[in-house]
Amino acid sequence: MSGTEATAVAPLKIGPYTFNSRLIVGTGKYRDVEQTRAALLASEAEIVTVALRRVNLAERGEGSLMALLASKRWTILPNTAGCHTAEEALRTLRLARELGMADLVKLEVIGDARTLYPDNEQTLEAARLLVKEGFTVLPYCMDDPVLCRKLEDLGCAAVMPLAAPIGSGLGIKNPYNLRIILESAKVPVIVDAGVGTASDAAVAMELGCDGVLMNTAIAGARDPILMAGAMRDAVSAGRRAFLAGRIPRRLHASASSPESGLI
Repeated sequence: MSGTEATAVAPLKIGPYTFNSRLIVGTGKYRDVEQTRAALLASEAEIVTVALRRVNLAERGEGSLMALLASKRWTILPNTAGCHTAEEALRTLRLARELGMADLVKLEVIGDARTLYPDNEQTLEAARLLVKEGFTVLPYCMDDPVLCRKLEDLGCAAVMPLAAPIGSGLGIKNPYNLRIILESAKVPVIVDAGVGTASDAAVAMELGCDGVLMNTAIAGARDPILMAGAMRDAVSAGRRAFLAGRIPRRLHASASSPESGLI
């Protein structure tokens, strides 16, 4: 295996955790638990995120989502979707820890109900307190380089800037901001929200992002299981393309065959 190929398959490190897959998937919006299971397996994701305020965490009976996740096949990433203040997010994640979930958490504090954009101030406050309490924090945030730097300085184990509004499927709308974030980040940068199809995931990885988190793009597809496999392959291909180094863009043609030794 070449050095570049070894780097391509190198694990993703988030705080004290190590993962082979760079695709993180959600567990909402599927038709049923069986479809959820099939899509998760097809994605080969190792981290799955669960909206704590939208599932019954105590329900562990056969056929329930929590029974599926209790198999320990996946690392559960509890998230605070639906929280609008730092206090709500803190209370939700403290409950998750009491229920035995890992300290690896996705922080999401919504500031606007229509766009589902995060509240910067409340996100920073919640991150500060969660890090202090020993959580490994992955904050969903705007694609703002200054905000991402502040979250990293607080001790967040990664930053998760959005590509576009949650569930919009618009793809990577501001690759330039993502590139600025990537230039200075010393923690993983994981695109969260806005991915619509496999090419969007590949673009995120080709920019140099360390991973992609998605839910609607898979669960809302006509065939979620087939799309989960496509997303798996796109993340892997995008990672390899980034490491391989694309050719420069040119305004004019450049011959692909040598010009010397012409007959």
